[in-house]
Amino acid sequence: MSSTTDATTNQKALWDHALDIMPGGVSHPNRRKAGDAIYINRAEGSRMWDVEGNEYIDYSMGSASLLLGHAHPDVVKAIIEQAPLGTYTASCHPLEVEWAELVKELVPSAEQVRFVGTGSEATALAARVARAYTGKTKIIRFQGHYNGWSDVTITGSEFPYDEAPGAGVVPGAAEAIVVLPTDPERVEETLKTNDDIAGIMVEASGANWGSIPMPENFLQNLRDLADKYEVVLIFDEVITGFRWSPGGVQGLTGIVPDLSSMAKIVTGGNPGGALGGKSEIMEVLNPRTTTHADRKVVHKGTFNAAPIVAAPAVATLKIVKTGEPHKHANAMAEKMREGIRTILEEHQVAGAAYGESSTYQIHFGKTPSRDSVEGLSPEELRGVPSSTVLGFQQALLDRGVNNMSHFGGMLSSAHTDEDVEQTLKAIEGAIEELMAEGSIGRA
Repeated sequence: MSSTTDATTNQKALWDHALDIMPGGVSHPNRRKAGDAIYINRAEGSRMWDVEGNEYIDYSMGSASLLLGHAHPDVVKAIIEQAPLGTYTASCHPLEVEWAELVKELVPSAEQVRFVGTGSEATALAARVARAYTGKTKIIRFQGHYNGWSDVTITGSEFPYDEAPGAGVVPGAAEAIVVLPTDPERVEETLKTNDDIAGIMVEASGANWGSIPMPENFLQNLRDLADKYEVVLIFDEVITGFRWSPGGVQGLTGIVPDLSSMAKIVTGGNPGGALGGKSEIMEVLNPRTTTHADRKVVHKGTFNAAPIVAAPAVATLKIVKTGEPHKHANAMAEKMREGIRTILEEHQVAGAAYGESSTYQIHFGKTPSRDSVEGLSPEELRGVPSSTVLGFQQALLDRGVNNMSHFGGMLSSAHTDEDVEQTLKAIEGAIEELMAEGSIGRA
């Protein structure tokens, strides 16, 4: 570990300066951990190094956008080759067609594709398209599900679920959202009694990338109800897309929505996203169409499908298409989950390790088993004190591990057995530290 007063290599100096020139010192609230922010200088594979030379095994993986790990050679090569040809031209270009074709090939619902600037744009556009197509107003969403920060998707993402989690949200936008628990009977009751429902939007993994699992068969229930009441079913696959399988949750389960919002892996971990859906519905985005002339959706975006993003996106999806990254990342994640369960059992800590695909989640508290949180309410799962969450994150950082959020993380095809073994030692040390402080209790 190095220490210097140089403002570019001293994290405290950078943080103090950031506080003067940026609100809260950050560009995203999750980027500040328990203490001051850490400033990453470079990243490769499963590892990151901060400006002071400290090394971390990374389980944020670009907020879930890097299935192939940091700086994958094929992705880097694609960026380097495209940059001198032009990063952005505000014109159509061959790469966007190739990119869209790959998305269509992999994602069952993506008969047509429109590229956007972010994941939040993808979900906001999905809601607008659903409203335009149906001629109706309201979107059903679910308690604790995060579908982006836009006015039309933010209400319901945090408790209390019937209020926008923060100021500045247009009241009329919040009124166009119906927030429900993940209960198919409540969904059907709402569809029966409200004839102004345009669509149903669901985080395909369950809330917060699966930290709050959904009831068994819930996605199929939603598919059946959407068909019965003729509303648009929207899967938010911003995180699950291309990670749960090459075709996302829908590719894994065979349950196909009408629209799918995508970001993160779809761009190869670069800025941008996409909306894919059934051709009939996506036709409202066609500026030349006469099929839905009275329902045309205005959607623009300066950097949609920029060549400098399309190039690494194509490179990434060609590898994703093989399914090989998933086999490795999933195996590493299961090894992580099994290792955490062993630690919890050996230390007699109340809790469980669970998760799907290449993710791991940890819950501290009473659970039905070491590998399940079935039956626990969202309030119980999210009711761990923030001091414990932040303390755990900091304890891991001190031991060279950067997790995703709360108590979970993402694996990639770059993670190794050695990474997992080293991480499990760090998790055990963090748990012992928090037990000594009284932040984590015994079973």
